[in-house]
Amino acid sequence: MGRRANPAFAVAVVLVPLAALGYALTVASLQEHTYVHVMAGVLWTGIDIFMGAVLGPVVGGLDDEQSAAVFQRLTPKTAFLLPSLATVTIASGLTLAQKVGMFSHAEPWLALFTAANLIPVSLLIGRRLNCYGDRRWQAAFAVVTVGSLAWVALTIGEFQMTEPAVVIALAIVTILSVQGFGFLMPGEVRMYLEMISAEPDPSIIAAIGKQNAMLGGVQGFFQLLLILDMVYLRYGGIPWL
Repeated sequence: MGRRANPAFAVAVVLVPLAALGYALTVASLQEHTYVHVMAGVLWTGIDIFMGAVLGPVVGGLDDEQSAAVFQRLTPKTAFLLPSLATVTIASGLTLAQKVGMFSHAEPWLALFTAANLIPVSLLIGRRLNCYGDRRWQAAFAVVTVGSLAWVALTIGEFQMTEPAVVIALAIVTILSVQGFGFLMPGEVRMYLEMISAEPDPSIIAAIGKQNAMLGGVQGFFQLLLILDMVYLRYGGIPWL
């Protein structure tokens, strides 16, 4: 897939955001950490809204071969770009909330958040890629499930209520993560596998691409709700800037 996306592009859109995240988590000032979080979120949200509000209606008016041609060029790039932006946005946001004192009693909440994300995403990936019988998936799922539930078990005794707006943010981010990593990303993999098959079927590529474009719009809607929640945190008497 990297070759279809352009190797330089694929490397850059993964390494640059991850390098920015590493900088934000280590030596960055509060303002610089905030910038990394906001810019990654703006790009992620903007692309998803564009996919749902602009690209979806455009490809909806094309025949299967034309739609497939669009997604054959687009999918290899979004398969690298969107997961990296989503990862950086979520990770930088969670750590920023802890840094500024908005996220009290964080560890048990993070343990629950991790389990609520990783287990459903793993199950959806297995189902959508039809790999429940694959021992590699089974091993990965076992590690994810046991590891995340063990963290929950170790921290649940310290569980206390945190800020309601943070709980809302965690719930919305869980929806975004499950949709993005459990539906959109496997869909892109399925499109790619169809592209490189001996006899690619444009109707399959077009159908999955249109579904992903629609889900991108849903992602954009939830991201706007998340931004509303973040604005409440910012202007609700929490001096984090």
